[in-house]
Amino acid sequence: MTDLEHINDLLTSHHPCIAVATFEEDYVLGVLRQAAVDRGWDLWLWSITRGVSDGMLADSPPVLNTEHPAAALYHFARQQPHRPAMYVMTDLADHLKDGRTLRLLREAVERVERTGGTLALVDYQEELPPVVAALATRVRISFPEEAELESIVKETLRGVNQDTRIEVHVNRKELQTIVRNLRGLSRRQARQVILDCVCGDRRFDASDLELILARKRRAIGGTGPLEFVQAPVSLDEVGGLGRLKQWLLRRSECLADEAAAFGLTPPRGVLMLGVQGAGKSLSAKAVATAWQRPLLRLDAGSLYEKFIGESERHLRQALHQAEMMSPVVLWIDEIEKGFASAASQSSDGGLSKRMFGALLTWMQEHKAPVFLVATANDIEALPPELLRKGRFDDIFFVDLPALEARHAIFDIHLRKRKRDPKQFDVDSLAEASDGYSGAEIEQAIVGALYDAFAEKKELTTQHVLSALKNSPPLSVTMAEKVADLREWAQGRCVPAE
Repeated sequence: MTDLEHINDLLTSHHPCIAVATFEEDYVLGVLRQAAVDRGWDLWLWSITRGVSDGMLADSPPVLNTEHPAAALYHFARQQPHRPAMYVMTDLADHLKDGRTLRLLREAVERVERTGGTLALVDYQEELPPVVAALATRVRISFPEEAELESIVKETLRGVNQDTRIEVHVNRKELQTIVRNLRGLSRRQARQVILDCVCGDRRFDASDLELILARKRRAIGGTGPLEFVQAPVSLDEVGGLGRLKQWLLRRSECLADEAAAFGLTPPRGVLMLGVQGAGKSLSAKAVATAWQRPLLRLDAGSLYEKFIGESERHLRQALHQAEMMSPVVLWIDEIEKGFASAASQSSDGGLSKRMFGALLTWMQEHKAPVFLVATANDIEALPPELLRKGRFDDIFFVDLPALEARHAIFDIHLRKRKRDPKQFDVDSLAEASDGYSGAEIEQAIVGALYDAFAEKKELTTQHVLSALKNSPPLSVTMAEKVADLREWAQGRCVPAE
C-alpha cells in the first residue's frame, strides 16, 4: 500500500486526527494535498511563520492574526465549512506544552470530527502529549521502494544533464544494484547522493556504488545501536572457513528473482558459535563480502535503557531501520550478552525475555531481505528457543584454524603489513601456531613487528616464532573450556572450516 492509499483509507474511515513524524515534510504535504484533491476537499495549512493559509495555492495570502498556534486552532474550531476540509499543522508538538493550545487542539479535533474532515499534525518528532496521542492515528511514511528510487535516479540524472552534459555508463543489472543499495534513504537523500556521484567527474557508472554505500553509512552512523561495518572487499582476504564460503557461494544465486520463481525463499540467517578469536566476526564480514551487501552491526547491550518501554522501542526501531536499509546483512555480535537473562530466572522484571521474544518474532515474520548473522561464545547462556531448527538456516561452529587455514592467515596478515610471504618460512610458522586462533596469529605478527623495529632490523621468521612462543594461546590457558565447547559442537553444528 502506498502512502497516498494509506492516507485515503484513513480519511475514508473518518479518522479525525492523524499524526505524521517525518523529515520529508514537502513529500508528506504533497501526499496530503493529493488526498484532499482526490476527495474534493479544501486544505488549510498552518506554520508558525505564516499562520493559516490556503494549502492548495502556492502564494496564497495568510489569514490575519493566526500565527500563534492557539489562534490557528481557534480559527479551525470556529469555521463553518460548506464541505469537509483537511487542516494541516506543521511542527506543533513543541507548542503543546502550552495548556491553552492543547485545549484548543482537542476542541478543534472534536469540531473537525463533526464536520467530517481531518486534522493532520506533521512534525519532525514523534513525541506527543498522552491525550493527543490517544486522539491521533499515527502514520508512518514509507521509504521509497525500488521502482520509485529508479525514477528518482533517472529524473535526477536527466535534470543534471540538461544543465551540463554528463556521461552515464550503467547497464540494467548495474542500475538495479545501485537502486537496491539506495533503499533506506529518503527521497531527498537519494536525490542528493546521485548529485554527489556526478558533481565531481560528471560521470555516473557502477563505481559510484561505493559512494552510495558511504552516504548510507554516514546517514545511519551514530544513531542508536546500529552501525555500518566495513567488510573485506574479497573473500581472498578471509583465511580458512572453506565450508562456510562454499555455503555462501551456493546460496548467492538464491537472492535473485529467479530463485523465487523456482520456489525458493531467500536465506534468513546463520548462527556462529565458536572459540573466542577464531573468526566469528570475520565470518559475519565474509557473508557481506560474498553477497556484496552492506553490513550492519547491532550492539545488543546498548539497547537497554532505565525507563520502562524504552529498551523494547530501541529494539523495534533498530530492526525497522535494518529493514529500511535492506538488502543488508545484520550482525548481532555476542548475542548471548544482550539476551542472556532470557535463558534463566532474571532479576530485570522480565525485560530480557520480552526483548528476546520480540527478536524471535521478528526473525520469524520479517519479509525484508535482511540476512541475520548472530555470533556467540557462551553456549550455556543462549536460550534454547534460539537454537531450535527453523530459527536459522544453519548453525556453524568456528573452530581454531587447521594447518592450511593458518598458512593462509599468515599470508594475508604479512601482505597486509607490506611483507612478501615468500621471504618467510610460512610452513614453519603454520606448524608452530597449532592451537592459535586467527586473532592470536595476527597479534603475533604485530608483536614481532614491534620487536624487529626496536632492534632496528627487518622482520624475520624468527621474530614471529619468538612472538608465538612468548604468548600462549587461549586453547592452552583455557584448555578445559575450549575442549568442552568443541565436544558440545560435535553433531550439533556445521563446521565452518
